[in-house]
This record gives sequence, C-alpha cells and structure tokens, in this order.
Amino acid sequence: MGSGFGEKLRAERLERGLTQAELGKDLYSPSYISLLETGRREPTAEVIQELARRLQLAPKALEAWSQPVSANDAEYVLAGLYARQAWDLRDYAQAATHAATAAQFALEGKNNSAWWNMTYMQAECLMKQGELAECQRIVQHLLEHPIVSESRGLAVRARQMLAAVCHGLGQLGTAIEHAREAVRLGAQLPAGSTIYVGALRALIGALAESGKLEEAWDQCRILATLIDEDSMGQLAGEVEWVIGNVAFMRADYEEGVKHHERAAKLLSPANDIELWARFNKASAAVRLSGGIIEPETLAAIERAELALSIVGGSRTEQLEVSFIRARWLYLNGEISRAIEILKSIHAEKSVLGRHTAGEVALLYGRALKALARNDEALEMLKDAREQFSYAGASDKVQQTMDAILEIRLAEQRAERGAVSNGS
Repeated sequence: MGSGFGEKLRAERLERGLTQAELGKDLYSPSYISLLETGRREPTAEVIQELARRLQLAPKALEAWSQPVSANDAEYVLAGLYARQAWDLRDYAQAATHAATAAQFALEGKNNSAWWNMTYMQAECLMKQGELAECQRIVQHLLEHPIVSESRGLAVRARQMLAAVCHGLGQLGTAIEHAREAVRLGAQLPAGSTIYVGALRALIGALAESGKLEEAWDQCRILATLIDEDSMGQLAGEVEWVIGNVAFMRADYEEGVKHHERAAKLLSPANDIELWARFNKASAAVRLSGGIIEPETLAAIERAELALSIVGGSRTEQLEVSFIRARWLYLNGEISRAIEILKSIHAEKSVLGRHTAGEVALLYGRALKALARNDEALEMLKDAREQFSYAGASDKVQQTMDAILEIRLAEQRAERGAVSNGS
C-alpha cells in the first residue's frame, strides 16, 4: 500500500485526538497500529473494515489510500523507520536527523501530513536534547502551516509543545497563553482524548510555576475526572504525579503524598525508565520545596540519579538532579557541600530555564548567607531576582527581595551595634 495508507491513517487518528492505543483498543496493540502507520505492515480487509468503523469513515475511503510505492515513498519510509528506531534507542540526535530527512522527502512528495508529523518528531527530539530555542522555532513554523487550521488535533499538539518549550525557557506567561489555547481547542475533541489530557497538564504546570496555585488546582480537579486508572495505567500515573506536584506546592502535603504514592504504583521503570527518572526527580523536588526531608525524599533522589545514569539524559536534566541533591544537603545542614554543587551548577546556568536558574541562584544566596558570606550572597540574590523577573514569577521575585532585605537589615543592625560599642 505504500506510505500513503499509513500516513493518512495517522493523520485521521490525530485529527480525532486519539493515541495508537486508543485507536487499537481491545483489538489491536499500539505497536501494530504503529506498524500500519509506518508502512511496515499491510492491513487485511478485516482490519480496514474495523479501522474505518472506529474512525467513522467508509471502508472504501481507506482502500482508496492504497498507492503504488514511488522511489520518494520508499526513501521517506526508510528515513522514518530509522528515525523511530533511533528514538526507541533514545539516540535523539540521530532521530532528529532522520526525522528531518524524512520530512524533506515528504515535502518533495507534497505529502503535507507526513511532513508535519516528521517535523514534529524532529522538534520532540530537540526538546529531549534541551535545544529549546531551535525546538520553539520549528514548532512555531508547524503551527503556522495551513494543515493546522484543518486539524484541531494537530493544533492542540503544537500549542501544547510550545507551552512546554516556553515553560522550559522560563517564559511562563507565554507558556500559559499557549496552554490555555491548547486546552480550549482540546475540549472540543472527542471525550477522553489523551491530547486534551496533555494540554491540561501543560496548563497546570505553567500555572503552578507562575504561582497561580489555586487556578492550577481547579484545573487538577478537571483533569482527575478524565482518568481511568484501569485502562490508562501509565498516563493515569503521570496525571497523579501532576496533581501531587500542585498539592505539594499548595502545602497540602498529605494530599501530595497520596497522589505521588498512586503515581509510583502506576508508573514503572520497566515500561519507561526515562519517565521514571523524571517522576522521581519531580517528586523529590516538590517534597524538598515543602521542607519534607524524610527518608522517602532521599530515596526518590537516589532513584532519579540511578535512572538518569542509565538513560543519560540531557545536560539540563543532569544539572536539575544535581540541584535537587544540593537542596537536600542544604536542608540537612550540610551547607558547605551544598555550596560546592551550587557553584558548579550556577556556572552553567545558561543551560537551564530562567525560572530554574533563579531557583539555583536563590538557594546559592541563602547558603552563602548561612555562612555569613553576605557580599557574595547579595550578588547571587540579585541574579535570582533578575532570572525570576524574566520568567514572570512574581512570587519568587518577592521571596528574593525579602532575602535581600534580611541581609541589608542585619548589616544595618551590625553597624549600629558597632557604633554603639565604639561610643
């Protein structure tokens, strides 16, 4: 059938906001749907009939997608196959290269849906590598393509990724705007769409990081109603993780622990060790933000470090895990060791998003203040204020200003005391 069938099947699926698992539910595995979409498996007449029913298309429409395989088709399919193989091996640099090649073949063949999907995959790979600025440029280009106006599902995916990229860059206000639009469009997709779930998660994350915790919690309530743990195991685990994060940030620690414990049961390192690493990193981070330094927090840090050592991860992810370890040391009174780690992280702050860079500088400043190194502490706190201001995190700006004021007032009191003793 050539690449035409697979690409059009994928386009119809995404138009409806369905994952491969949702399209194949109860009958076909996600891997089988993937084989169909990549042209590595030919559908039988029975499969065409069933997929047509699920997509609400006439069977004849699916049969009409059958096309002779041209040289361009074959090159596209091969490049796409290489891209997905590299993705499965977590070689995101190679996957990005092959996806870009496949996109070029699709463009030459005037196959817009194939071009869009391969270019989106290229952007995903760039985001995995921490190349956020280039990812942002590509996704913006995808969003401007005419095919997006014809497909609500594609529009939601593009907006959601832009929200995630802007979040990573510390552009929280812009992230919220893109995520709100993704949620608005996603709400019009079929009930239970996982694309809509993803849009809500993006909005919740951006709202929470911006300090809009009550609005984030309202969105969490909506998200919780969409999840069925029995049929959406891994995704349900990710949702529990997100809800738990916001609960911790609202200082509702009992609720946070409850949701993170559910997440830990639903997520599995055997299914996706990279996701497992990210979950443990996030769980440790929000626990520490709430001052929870019990053994389970340290265990989460150690699991994140171990998993990241296996999958590698981007430099950004490695620095973020190091920062969590530094926060642990700081809260346990090991200030000098924390400062050593924070110093090395701060030297690479350009790799981090502005909001995260602000968190590093803020903790670094507080640690220096604890050792009475006030001049250095003030420099770090001023840097933190600048980073948070850029990110639009007004509550964090205020926290930083309060820390600066504490040092200034302590210095004034010391000066008055010295004058008084001298007299």
